[in-house]
Amino acid sequence: MENHTLNSPMLLVEGFSLSSCLSLGVWAFIFLSFLFIMVANGLVVSAVIADRRLHQPMYLLFCNLAINDIVANTNILPWVLLDMLRPPSERVITYPECVYQAFTAHLLATGVSAILMVMAFDRYVAICHPLRYSQIMTHRTLARLIVSAWTVTLVLVSVLLGLTIRLSRCRLLVVGLYCSNAALFGLSCESVVVNNIYGLTFTVVLYVSSVGSMVLTYGSITIVCLRSHTLNRKALQTCSSHLLVYLLSLFSGLVTIISTRFPQARQERHLASLMYFIIPASLNPLIYGLPSKEIRNFVFSVFSRALPTQTYSLITALHF
Repeated sequence: MENHTLNSPMLLVEGFSLSSCLSLGVWAFIFLSFLFIMVANGLVVSAVIADRRLHQPMYLLFCNLAINDIVANTNILPWVLLDMLRPPSERVITYPECVYQAFTAHLLATGVSAILMVMAFDRYVAICHPLRYSQIMTHRTLARLIVSAWTVTLVLVSVLLGLTIRLSRCRLLVVGLYCSNAALFGLSCESVVVNNIYGLTFTVVLYVSSVGSMVLTYGSITIVCLRSHTLNRKALQTCSSHLLVYLLSLFSGLVTIISTRFPQARQERHLASLMYFIIPASLNPLIYGLPSKEIRNFVFSVFSRALPTQTYSLITALHF
């Protein structure tokens, strides 16, 4: 399925190669996951925007994370769903669309780590310096942290993709379910040593800085917890939620990286790359939304307008 025409404007996406029965089940799973991600994260974003009591740094960071999950999955899942309905010869994407998809995917995936590091700092200030929290974590400080995190992410990912698009192309087949940096430089017959070195450095720096910030912040939080018995329960609850989300994101990323070491398990590797986006985005609103009474009340108020009165009363009674 390769073509040696240089710099073709059209590319073929490999996609899944599954039996009809299995393909239908995988398609249904991805479709339902996409719907759930859109609705669940959309409710979190709407709750934070609508309720002024949630205009606090931690909830604004939840909102940032939810928006990131919505955009990331919108960038990937609809393409995968459409390609699964097409024959392999019609899974076509233009080169500019492929570059945009790869850039967005890497930007948003890296952005998650940046957001979680800002969240870790927020939890550190809330628990270790509670009396100064409102003075340190002002909206201006939060805005600066978020802008700084996304600026660094943008620069790193721009260099990553910039090194790739400079390469000429001699192949048409995008190996994978969607466009990524590795899939893009896999289209070239030139040397990709520089790309591999920068990509490895990029990954190591990202994970070392991410894990390092978590070790420092949660190490300090653990010390404070051992010394104090009067810590705010809500702060500890959001702290544990944040740590769970971070570990989930870290695990999903490591599984994706490890799966690339098994080229013979191509379909399993494709599915693992998709789970990196689906699993955290599906669980994040549950982990962050369910413990928050304000977000739960907003969700119930939304459903109260959609459900019959008797059904909503029963659900409310069971909930409380």
